[in-house]
Amino acid sequence: MATKRIASQVHKQASRLIREGYIQREPAWYRAVLDNPPLPLPAREPPSRTHFDTPEAVALTRPAHAAKISPLPVEYVEDQVRKQFFRDHPFEAFREKSLVENEKVESEHPVRGEAWKRLKQRGRNPSPEDAIRYAVNLYEHQNVNLSDAYASAVAQFRSLRSEVTIARQVALAEAEALGVEFGPSQTEITFRKESKAFETFQDTTEQTRTAETERKRWKAVVEREGRPDHWTKGQEYTRLWKEGVRPVYAPVFSEPEAAPKPELTPEQLAQRLSAQADFLAVTGKA
Repeated sequence: MATKRIASQVHKQASRLIREGYIQREPAWYRAVLDNPPLPLPAREPPSRTHFDTPEAVALTRPAHAAKISPLPVEYVEDQVRKQFFRDHPFEAFREKSLVENEKVESEHPVRGEAWKRLKQRGRNPSPEDAIRYAVNLYEHQNVNLSDAYASAVAQFRSLRSEVTIARQVALAEAEALGVEFGPSQTEITFRKESKAFETFQDTTEQTRTAETERKRWKAVVEREGRPDHWTKGQEYTRLWKEGVRPVYAPVFSEPEAAPKPELTPEQLAQRLSAQADFLAVTGKA
């Protein structure tokens, strides 16, 4: 009965038959096939793990002291200096910096190692990374302890930044004195864009009202008099219909209309003409 199964399923079928009692005694090949099961089909399916590779078996063969072994933390001096630097200078993290890489990786600065004794050797406008690398360089190549190296790097960094700030202020004052007019800064341009976006939200009510008017262009707009919740059960409409009054759905004008002139009888017309100076020319009795 088990021989009708494919090769990878014979031992599984035999296990089910033994478990249900259909086979009273294990075949001679049963244990050998369980220890070395055939490859499953399809071939892409991973083979089943043997009892030697189960987590329970691995835990039994593992030495007792192996469970206490843990990887050591990976720490670099640069990370410690960088963490302390940005803790002391938090606003340096807000300075813009381009993250776009060039065609090739930038090579290391030629001034490094024992030749790098002052921070300004790499420029008079250093970046935070320059100050951090300078502190680590003093620690590794100048035999200075890390605390003194960090203090020296921070002091030189602040001095150079102060020089750059004062130079920019002087240049700006000279340019304004010569009549140079500067355009809006990037911050001002951003604020203008935000204000323009806020104005679009303020016009939402007017746009909604205009859209409703456009939708009601071909609909009758009825202005009813009296309270909106007043219902006459159609009695007023029926009364006006019996009297021959047709309903008018046009809006009610708020401005008074000119009353039509009443028609005059011949006697009233003659009296009005006699009150004028040229009534004889009108009547033809001149």
